[in-house]
Amino acid sequence: MRYIGCSDFASWQLAHANLMAELKGWTPFVVIQSEYNLFTREVEREVLPYCRAHNVGFVPYFPLAGGFLSGKYKRGQPAPAGSRGESSKYVQGFMTDANYDKLEKLTAWAEARNRGLNELAQAWLIAQPQVCSVISGATKLEQVQANVKAADWTMTEDEVKEVNAILGP
Repeated sequence: MRYIGCSDFASWQLAHANLMAELKGWTPFVVIQSEYNLFTREVEREVLPYCRAHNVGFVPYFPLAGGFLSGKYKRGQPAPAGSRGESSKYVQGFMTDANYDKLEKLTAWAEARNRGLNELAQAWLIAQPQVCSVISGATKLEQVQANVKAADWTMTEDEVKEVNAILGP
């Protein structure tokens, strides 16, 4: 048997496609891939609730917000040479005072548990009920090793609540 997934569908599109699949005897989507990270949480409004209600897996992309959640960007300092933050409008969009406030609190929270910010960003995603895998790119061995460490961290419900409190509504 083969399974199919989709990317960046709105909840109504996913619902429509899977309803049509049910009515026509087609294979439904079993997973959706969309942007989701500590700072980009729009999918929590409709997509994730649909996924929970209809047993559809969720795979987030950009778990580190293009590197903003990697720990390499600091308030008041230029983006590291060669990083996406030097030229990417996507990453630069995260570089606000409000986001740096949260970033600093999240970094301190993670460090108090002997973890890195990048580990927290990925472990938090893995702790979300419908997330079945996290897509994390890596260009260096150290990044791969950090991704593995994140996968070894099973956050408790209380830890997730503490991080959500830092993030706010």
